Amino acid sequence: MWVAWMGGGGSIVEGYGVGRIMQREFPLAPLMGVGAVIVEAGRVLLVRRGNEPMKGHWSLPGGLLELGESLSGGVIREVREETGLIVEPLQLVELLDRIHRAGERVRYHYVIADYLCRVTGGVLQAASDADAARWVNREEWNCGNALQLDPITVRVIEAGWQKAQAIGEEEREG
Repeated sequence: MWVAWMGGGGSIVEGYGVGRIMQREFPLAPLMGVGAVIVEAGRVLLVRRGNEPMKGHWSLPGGLLELGESLSGGVIREVREETGLIVEPLQLVELLDRIHRAGERVRYHYVIADYLCRVTGGVLQAASDADAARWVNREEWNCGNALQLDPITVRVIEAGWQKAQAIGEEEREG
């Protein structure tokens, strides 16, 4: 058995056999992440990132998938850790990659599965990697001025919001 610690944004990783090191900054391979578009009363929940990448920016709750964890399990865990809320993932909104470069090098590379989620419990309180959390209405995420949302994040929020509206209509008709 071996144990490895990577400084500069790396993690402690334990395992057997050939070493595999998960390194967030300047990774050797893309990292798998999950995100949540949580819609309630026509609003979407955003968190302000407390760590890089995108420290200080508003975004969707989410983070890295853990080894052996399902995508939906990762979404549930990350949302609870960052917001205190318990959610039910309903459906995949989008699968995308986020690549941040530092000159010619790849500084961060994530493949992210964003899920539409519904709140089933908990109390909203920012924690873990989020230093703030708040509900925003459609006008706020579409204008983007005050929140300074990344265009990809706006696209995912809007797609999730549209899916939530369609599910709401189906439930009212059914």
